[in-house]
Amino acid sequence: MTKQVVCGKVKSMKFEVRIILVAFFSIFVLPSISGAYWIWTPQNGRWVNPKYTVKETPPAQLGVVKEVFEKKDFQSALKEAQKLIRYYPGSTEAAEAQFYIAMCLENLNKLYEAYQAFQKVIDKYPFSQRTDEIVEREFKIGDRLLDAEKRKVLGIVISYETVSLEIFNKVIGNSPYSKYAAMAQYKIGLILKGLKSYTEAKEAFQKVVDNYPKSEWVEPARFQIATCGSLASLKADYDQTQTEESKKEFQNFAKDHPDMEVELSKNVQDKLSQLNEKEAEANLKIAQFYERQKIFESAKIYYQYILDNYANTASAAKAAARLQVLERR
Repeated sequence: MTKQVVCGKVKSMKFEVRIILVAFFSIFVLPSISGAYWIWTPQNGRWVNPKYTVKETPPAQLGVVKEVFEKKDFQSALKEAQKLIRYYPGSTEAAEAQFYIAMCLENLNKLYEAYQAFQKVIDKYPFSQRTDEIVEREFKIGDRLLDAEKRKVLGIVISYETVSLEIFNKVIGNSPYSKYAAMAQYKIGLILKGLKSYTEAKEAFQKVVDNYPKSEWVEPARFQIATCGSLASLKADYDQTQTEESKKEFQNFAKDHPDMEVELSKNVQDKLSQLNEKEAEANLKIAQFYERQKIFESAKIYYQYILDNYANTASAAKAAARLQVLERR
């Protein structure tokens, strides 16, 4: 009788334990399994979540990436491509997965991250056949960032000029003689010019002329070289070497292009007029310096020089007035 009671109690305790396990499984395990789409795999004897699993081979996983990408589900395609690289880092498909990561980021409008991902294909997978396409895409990203609106971060205005500079330099480094190299070099010059780094801009434009002499960008670069020289000399001082060099550049440009469009020719003439004004202003400063020092004969020489060589400038009128005063003395 006692033995039967003990057995009954043991069976009762086992039943209670089972009830507790079932309750625990129902409350805590089943919701997470159903919510996260877990699947029982008999071959492994465990639950797996397809969201975190990878296909059996790199080509199969790459197929998933392409399929999801074609559906324009770029966020999911990004995760699938990252999964391929994580599980099959040494496969040839890893390079293509990295390319799709960049494509997804570009489509998600994460442009700088996309550029970095594209560059990683070239840096990490030199055997990839995507180099030419990547160079083109990087150039276009640099162009898009250059046109992007400036934004404020913690009250500081952030622009993308320096980012575009980085990208255009990388485009040239990746493929120095691609069809985008000369254009990228020209864009570098334009960015530096926009940042008022005229000397550096002039050097950048000169590289277009020197490194890509047969490019369609050579003539625009030559014009920009002269423009940057004139902008660098906007603050007239005693040394007008920069102004004289720029003036020669414009004169040579106008001489070599007599049949250029009227608007461009007018632009060249306007630049020459500005340079004449700067040269006249510099000579006027020298004359005024001599006059303040009471070296009147030297002052008269410079005033007269302005009248003889820069008659149509604003400085000529000032020189004429001061020359009359000195003549009366």
